[in-house]
Amino acid sequence: MNLQGLVISLPAILLALSVHEFAHGYVAYRLGDMTPKYQGRLTLNPLAHLDLIGTIMLIFVHFGWAKPVLVNPVNFRVDQKKGMLYVALAGPLSNVLLALTGGILYNLLVKMNAGYFWILLVQFLIIINVNLAVFNLIPIPPLDGSKILAGLLPYKMHHIVYQLEAYGPIILILLLVTNVFGTIFGPIIGGILDIIMRISNLII
Repeated sequence: MNLQGLVISLPAILLALSVHEFAHGYVAYRLGDMTPKYQGRLTLNPLAHLDLIGTIMLIFVHFGWAKPVLVNPVNFRVDQKKGMLYVALAGPLSNVLLALTGGILYNLLVKMNAGYFWILLVQFLIIINVNLAVFNLIPIPPLDGSKILAGLLPYKMHHIVYQLEAYGPIILILLLVTNVFGTIFGPIIGGILDIIMRISNLII
């Protein structure tokens, strides 16, 4: 990515990460856990959410993460297993919805003959949000996908996910370095982007 692309993509990256983590915190808060509020995570201010390494990764390889929102499922008003499933789903789902919003905005900007800067910014917004959603759905700790998997598995099988926690970061680094992510998830991301643009074309 050239310097111009880097500068234009930064607002999209900050928004994508902030919305993702806010969604986690907000759902946990709505389920009865005040922990995200006490931590100051119920905000879209990027400074409350950014992880330096995760942000750099997202800028340069389009896969990254923010500072995790801590929650205490004991405080949930629903079953703890279901509550954690809802909290984990909220992040990726918020990015998909933000990408769809970007698709609608992109069509509007094109029809208005908006400037190159704005169209490119929205394109980055769409691409980054889809990448962030797909990356976080991978069922490897500490990503959201591992918590979603734990929420779907019977309690007696939770040990499968928990045993991966110690090795999760190493596995993720290896997958990134060997470009397995790009090979496996590239077509998936491309398919989701196509669906989002088709849907947004129907709306606008």
